[in-house]
Amino acid sequence: MRNLRNIRYEPWSPPAQFQERPVTSATWDLANDSVLCTFGPTESNALIELVRVKNTTKTEECTLVTSWDAPCPNPELDCDRILSLHYFGDSLTACLVLAGGDIVVVREEPLPGEDRIEIVGSVDAGITAAKWSPDEELLAITTKADTVVFMSRSFEGITDVTMTAEDLKASNHVSVGWGKKETQFQGRGAKALKDPTMPEKIDEGVLSPNDDSSTTISWRGDGAYLAISTIEGAARRLIRVYSREGVLDSMSEPVDGLEGALSWRPAGNLIAGIQHRDDRVDVVFFERNGLQHGEFSLRMTPEQRKLQGQHIRLSWNHDSTCLAVIMANSIQLWTIGNYHWYLKQEISIKRAALLPNFSLVWHPERPLQILTIAPECITVFEYVFGTARDTTPPPQDDGVVAVIDGQTINVTPLRTANVPPPMALHAFEVRSNAIDIAFNAGASSFAVLHQEGISIFEWEKHYASSPPPALTARVTFENTGSSDAFPQQITFDNRDELLVLLSVNGSSVIKRYGFNDDTGRMEEVPSQAHSNSVVRNLSSICQDGVSHAFVQGKSGDLHKLSFGGHDLSHCNFPTYLPWVEVLPYGDTYIAFGMSTNGHLYANSRSLVKNCTSFLVTNVHLIFTTTTHLIKFVHITDVNDLEVPPDDPEIDERCRSIERGARLVTAMPSSLNLVLQMPRGNLETIFPRAMVLAGIRALIDERNYRKAFTHCRTQRVDMNLLYDHAPEQFLANVPLFLDQVKKITYIDLFLSSIRDEDVTESMYKETRKPSGLTNGTSVINSTNGVTPPEPSFTKTSKVNKICDAFLEVLKTRTATNLQNIITANVCKSPPALEDGLLVVAQLMKDNEEMADKAVEHICFLADINKLYDNALGLYDLDLALLVAQQSQKDPREYLPFMQNLQSMTELRRRFGIDDYLGRNDKALTHLHSLDAFSELQTYTQKHALYQFALSLYRYNPARHAILTELYAKYLQSKSQYKEAALAFESLNDYMAATSCYVSSGPAQWREALFCALSQTPPLAPQALTDLATTLAEAVTDARDHRAAASIHLDYLDSTEDACRSFCKGYFFSDAFHLVALKHQPELLESVIDPGLADALASSTELLAECKAQLLAQVPRIRELRAKALADPLAFYEGERGGDGELPDDVSVAASSRLSTNRSLFTRYTGRGSQGQSIGTAGTGVSRATSKNRRREERKRARGKKGSVYEEEYLIASVGRLIDRVQSVRGEVGRLVEGLVRRGMWERARAVESAMAEVVGMCKACIPEVFAIEEPSKVLDEEGVEVYRPVGGDAVLAESLADAKKKKEPPVIDAFDRLTLLGS
Repeated sequence: MRNLRNIRYEPWSPPAQFQERPVTSATWDLANDSVLCTFGPTESNALIELVRVKNTTKTEECTLVTSWDAPCPNPELDCDRILSLHYFGDSLTACLVLAGGDIVVVREEPLPGEDRIEIVGSVDAGITAAKWSPDEELLAITTKADTVVFMSRSFEGITDVTMTAEDLKASNHVSVGWGKKETQFQGRGAKALKDPTMPEKIDEGVLSPNDDSSTTISWRGDGAYLAISTIEGAARRLIRVYSREGVLDSMSEPVDGLEGALSWRPAGNLIAGIQHRDDRVDVVFFERNGLQHGEFSLRMTPEQRKLQGQHIRLSWNHDSTCLAVIMANSIQLWTIGNYHWYLKQEISIKRAALLPNFSLVWHPERPLQILTIAPECITVFEYVFGTARDTTPPPQDDGVVAVIDGQTINVTPLRTANVPPPMALHAFEVRSNAIDIAFNAGASSFAVLHQEGISIFEWEKHYASSPPPALTARVTFENTGSSDAFPQQITFDNRDELLVLLSVNGSSVIKRYGFNDDTGRMEEVPSQAHSNSVVRNLSSICQDGVSHAFVQGKSGDLHKLSFGGHDLSHCNFPTYLPWVEVLPYGDTYIAFGMSTNGHLYANSRSLVKNCTSFLVTNVHLIFTTTTHLIKFVHITDVNDLEVPPDDPEIDERCRSIERGARLVTAMPSSLNLVLQMPRGNLETIFPRAMVLAGIRALIDERNYRKAFTHCRTQRVDMNLLYDHAPEQFLANVPLFLDQVKKITYIDLFLSSIRDEDVTESMYKETRKPSGLTNGTSVINSTNGVTPPEPSFTKTSKVNKICDAFLEVLKTRTATNLQNIITANVCKSPPALEDGLLVVAQLMKDNEEMADKAVEHICFLADINKLYDNALGLYDLDLALLVAQQSQKDPREYLPFMQNLQSMTELRRRFGIDDYLGRNDKALTHLHSLDAFSELQTYTQKHALYQFALSLYRYNPARHAILTELYAKYLQSKSQYKEAALAFESLNDYMAATSCYVSSGPAQWREALFCALSQTPPLAPQALTDLATTLAEAVTDARDHRAAASIHLDYLDSTEDACRSFCKGYFFSDAFHLVALKHQPELLESVIDPGLADALASSTELLAECKAQLLAQVPRIRELRAKALADPLAFYEGERGGDGELPDDVSVAASSRLSTNRSLFTRYTGRGSQGQSIGTAGTGVSRATSKNRRREERKRARGKKGSVYEEEYLIASVGRLIDRVQSVRGEVGRLVEGLVRRGMWERARAVESAMAEVVGMCKACIPEVFAIEEPSKVLDEEGVEVYRPVGGDAVLAESLADAKKKKEPPVIDAFDRLTLLGS
């Protein structure tokens, strides 16, 4: 679908000093970006002049490199002739091979001991052809002695091969007739006995009468083989294929009329030649084995075939995309697509004929740049592949594409008729071979620029059945014979004017053509649209249905040709870009352009550097990349354009495509675009980015029918219809119903809704919010609908939509009954009862509709749940109707329903609710029936005590009975405290006492109260036993104050009370009790021993804390020093401390995987080539739950020498500090008690020990716990890597916890008594 468009035409004529000498050869000089050419030798002058021609910004510089006399050593030649001119850019050396036999080297910068001009070799017999290999390492030469000489870059002979008739034995060809008529099916019995491998006519290799007896050499693109075309025995032309080492590989099969033209496609699959037949001239192709493989005919008139000196030559460009056919008066450029050969351009030769050997040279690096050489002129042509398509914005975007094939123009509107090439919807011809095609703003007309003029066609309707385009106007160029005007490009301007870019004597001229109302013809319009500088591109902008022409200069500057309007200077590119599209954006323009090396620009900003094709719609910049992805960039301000990452699985703006695919056109109205594959076939895709953008736009336009259709056909979640603009949707539910109409479609939408905002998940908006979207102000998602006030209660999205539909559908019951039921069933949870109520109402009004409704609701919901809900409505007729739709056996439900039918109303409802398990409702019916005994039994059976109590809250007698039942139930479930409260509320103090005692020591007061409140009173001994039991219980619970109260109040034991106070370090309370009870003897018998026991316990605890701190803090310090000094040895070494092998759970790479990774790799999990070395990349399965559990046990133990030791020690120190903080008050009370009893030394000792331990704790906190959070190790893309699993995950979590900043434990200062001194 691509055409060739000329972007450069630069003829160069020799200056006056060379006017009388012809150009004899030319080649590209890549080192200086110039052309090297030679003048001479001629018959009258043997001088050869080597000249460099360089095109500068303003003029062309001509520099003489050197010159020398080259008399012909071969007497058979009138003068010597240059057969090969090659320039080595790396050594600045030119090599010339002359027909007389000399091989001359010209060194521009000779080294010491080297000559500037040197004849490095000579062939006495003379040379017929010479060609350097593509890698510039081998020179192949054919001589008049029928030999092939291979020479190295240093001109040393490698091998000589003689071409003889014996070479014909090298290939024994067997043709199986692929593609021939003889192998096609011709019906039963047709030529059944004929061998299909034997054609009717066998070519004998008869020479063409037009053969010029030349020898041609052509190398394959990789330089491994070369082909040589020669005449064998003056009777047959042969193509020999030699390997790089000079070994004959194959010979061509005999082909009648084969001529000397030869060109091996650089891709290596075809060797092109010319076959002259009686009625036509074909380009034939051979495989490397010499067998013919296809052909196509050149479109030549009989006059052209008989033209004087018509010796056709062939030349492939360097990327194998274009084949040049060089004729006597023209050059044709052919391309192939879908196995069809297209004539894309024809260059007419108006001056002298081209040189026979140096007629055309392709540029080695720019695939479509050509150098043509004539004796009087050298011309540079450059082309680019481009698609002639209309750029009409939606909704008139029909995707019209025009393809040039010589004089034939193929036009197809891909939106309405997706015809694969080489076919087309319409094909028509123009007078001569076409050059360029342009569409107007609405694609209602297009113009074809051809060699003789312009043809304008009208095509209003682009339907598949519409009539073909009609020729409406024609412009014929003046042909003076000496005109140097070269038409290049054409475009529309305004509504019906045409602009044509021509190159006249190297300068660009733009001619304007318009329709003359007086004459009724297209005529040239005088204008000022001439440019003194060189114009490379002529195109137009489509805006408001009108075309506005613009041009691009050779430095990338853009200029608008229309008068008025905005300037395009802000859109200038940093360099010339062959492919340009300008898009109106708001009040300005954005220019997008792509260079030949794949750099994509937006104005002067570089977007990507691997682009292969691009196009622009009103909302997207779409381009393909060398990584076989197609990407979408939302149109916004140039500086805000965001190129999506290469992530087609996640980002909707990126999608994988076939290798080598190119963009043809995009049709946003149809949500699709067309790609052309490398072979030439078309593929239409619906990219998710275009689909979603189109659906969002349709929603904003409130075109719900079309948006729904796209969601359905493109499998887009229906939730997008609501989530994109929720308030707008709710306000336009009637419009949605009117547009969608079809009941099944409405049901499909309702059944697809779920409580998920798809605009925040699968269809998250990738466009950044902006004030403009290509000229249109952006409104919020509600599209002008005022959002409701925020509510504190969140309503289900599904229920909100269903309620909105039900509100509208309640007036459309006759037409949308099915939708009403669907809306009820689709609620969350399903409102089955509401749906069944609709059916129940229909049973009264219209039984036929009721049958359809119940059938539909049974289809949507579980039939068993519907049956239960129908019963729950206490409507037996409805339940029976639903049951009949199910697979239930009538013997199961009919007796049950008959039984229900025989009951009273309340008893029936009780039976239904009991059957459905609605026990609360069933209990309510029993309450209404006043069946209290049955209610008690039912309450006990289903544990409905709380609900039963609520029913009888105003009936004290029955409430008390139910409370007693509930208390016994709680007691059976070991809920003693609540059972005791229930018993106590019923004045059952005996049972309450038992439950309080069973509930635990915390309720000792309640237990003693109930024991003392019993009637008759509790026996003294029993009360004493109860108090003793409670005292022991609270003592075991370390509630020593409570134990002392019980001993003092209920057991009358001051001694035991004092002892309990001492156990709890409440020495002041003990002193007070001794004084109160006037029992001073207890000071020595109880309090002093209590002080001694407390002193011993505290001293032992403080000594242990001190020893632990002295051991663990230095160990933590030591472990951290080891980790800093050698992290690899610390984390990867033996962790068991007892000679065990490592467990391979480090964040570092396991020793089983590799031993040569860097330390950085071990921490990041990235390999040297960027690949992950995590679990998924190693193939070593360590992600097992067994490993994790084992590692967690190791972490919990914190064994010495393991990697978990530091974490364990830090946690241990933290627990120790918390313990010291908790006993600080007890030690303080102990010190005071010792002082009050005069035990000064003991008080000083324990106080000093406590102060020392507190000081050590305060000192170690900054060191142990104050760890700064280190910076995270990131990979090259700035994302964290290596997520370990299994046993590795345990260690990773441990290290992560160790690196986190910890909250240090708090310990208060210990206030020492001043009485004890320092």
